[in-house]
Amino acid sequence: MGFFRSLKYYAKTTLAITVLSGCAVYGVLCSIVLSLIGKRHLAQWSTARVFYYTFSTLLGIRIRLINGENLEKLPAIIVGNHQSTLDILILGRIFPKGCTVTSKKSLKWIPFLGWFMTLSGTFFLDRSNREKSVKTLNKALQELKEKKRALYIFPEGTRSYAQTPMLLPFKKGAFHLAQQGGIPIIPIAVSNTSSLINHKTRTFETGEIVIKVLDPLPTEDLKPEDVGAFSEKVRDAMLKEVDILGYSIPDSQRDVELTQEDDEYQTIPNTDDNNETDEAVTPKVDEERTTLLNKASDSL
Repeated sequence: MGFFRSLKYYAKTTLAITVLSGCAVYGVLCSIVLSLIGKRHLAQWSTARVFYYTFSTLLGIRIRLINGENLEKLPAIIVGNHQSTLDILILGRIFPKGCTVTSKKSLKWIPFLGWFMTLSGTFFLDRSNREKSVKTLNKALQELKEKKRALYIFPEGTRSYAQTPMLLPFKKGAFHLAQQGGIPIIPIAVSNTSSLINHKTRTFETGEIVIKVLDPLPTEDLKPEDVGAFSEKVRDAMLKEVDILGYSIPDSQRDVELTQEDDEYQTIPNTDDNNETDEAVTPKVDEERTTLLNKASDSL
């Protein structure tokens, strides 16, 4: 059983890398074409959608989006939890038009992927050069405000590879940037994905990831000294939702749950005045899963 699970994991991982590489090539071509017609800002959105639909179809991982309309309230800085390699898939599903990302400068030189990121307008940060990073962030801030676009940032700073619904401590760069520009923060909470892809256990399952987009949080009246408390407020709100969303559900587990529910249908006799008995079927009720410019360059 373990052998076949590992075999499936490596096969799916290889396919995922192939899809990512193919979409990077598409992204380069798409960025060139859209730049020629003055639509470069749509390149990342287009490539993200192509990646999502291709990955989802071939590898069977779907995304259910809650409150997606909040992503249309631009300009904004979008912040989300950073869990695993599936974060690329998540970006593919939720990326609004005109959205871009920040990235470490080293990725710029990776063939195709780095070329695509460069051509499509990614803001590369040289963490060894504060002055250059500040200039880059100033440029990003100006573009967001003037063109009413979005910037997606992972405030945890690195992948957590969390095995439980949790968040790492937040870096404050995104929140300093939002405060300086008076741009709202849109928090995003994602269900834990370790139940679908887990490098430790060599697991790669089909299933559903749930994403909830929280209401935008204004920053117009925020003072620099309030940024720390604001970032903690955002983190607390996201952590609450991450805990409620819980784990992403593998299809194998969903099938078992549905079978169990079918077995729990009860036949209840109902006798009328004529002593004739009808059968009323009452299903078990499912429980619904409801259950935050110098400082910025240092902390992104």
